[in-house]
Amino acid sequence: MTTSNPITPQSILVLGAGELGLPVLRNLARVAKRAPGSAISVLLRESTIHTADPTKKAEVDELRSLGIQMVAADLVNDSIDDLAAVFSRFETVIGCAGMVAGRETPMKLATAALKAGIKRYFPWQFGVDFDVIGRGSPQDLFDAQIDVRELLRSQTQTEWVIISTGMFTSFLFEPVFEVVDFEHDTVNALGSLETSVTLTTPDDIGALTAEIVFFEPHVRNQIVYLSGDTVTYGEVADLLERVLGRPFKRNVWTVPYLLDELKNDPTHHIKKYRAVFAQGRGVSWPKTGTFNEQHAIAVTTAETWARHHLTEK
Repeated sequence: MTTSNPITPQSILVLGAGELGLPVLRNLARVAKRAPGSAISVLLRESTIHTADPTKKAEVDELRSLGIQMVAADLVNDSIDDLAAVFSRFETVIGCAGMVAGRETPMKLATAALKAGIKRYFPWQFGVDFDVIGRGSPQDLFDAQIDVRELLRSQTQTEWVIISTGMFTSFLFEPVFEVVDFEHDTVNALGSLETSVTLTTPDDIGALTAEIVFFEPHVRNQIVYLSGDTVTYGEVADLLERVLGRPFKRNVWTVPYLLDELKNDPTHHIKKYRAVFAQGRGVSWPKTGTFNEQHAIAVTTAETWARHHLTEK
């Protein structure tokens, strides 16, 4: 994809280098070559930057080889003022640390970003459409994300961009999610066989995020939708049959059933997610109208992903 030249150079800080942070960083480094003068940095804990763990060390070395600068800070233990001081050295901050640090972290980081007075902030909202889901959903963590949206919308100093991606494609097929049960060749449809879910791979999210960051004219104060694929649970069963060449049973976990399951186990995060996805609101959108469709950027469909990752199943 190309945008009108010249592209404005930017100084960008990415928070975290995990499952999503790494693809975002790799693609920012690639796209930044179209905007000479741009600088990409990643915020990591001091212990990660100097890790002896071979896997982590290889990732840090790869990022250095891409010209990405290391910035040491701790998103959990550093104060809002400390983080704001770090953020203020950059024009754009992109949150890729997820919610592993706890419910309070998204608001803490957004507050620090506003306090820093940065030009543009991409919060960790790579996922479902929290506005459509609304407050009080089975997944209570989502209310914290709505709080962040309200904070960002309440001010005009810092521009914000939210990227809605749906579920990471791989998660749909994870044994822990139990939607696809390979042991019994069954798809447990959330809500109904006609309920749909939007899926995007982290690699595609990384590539598309980099394009959005550098897009001219600048994207600002809006939600941008991505979709690698939008499929019903019935279509998931169909594609598994095509890819694996054997029949899959179709079972439906209704919303009342999943809410009862959650009521009996109210702190179970996976059960919270299953209940939200079964309700079908804010968890899918058509590919038509997404950023990748509008700009004809190739993405990985659920079936393509399955062919690459599930042929051993």
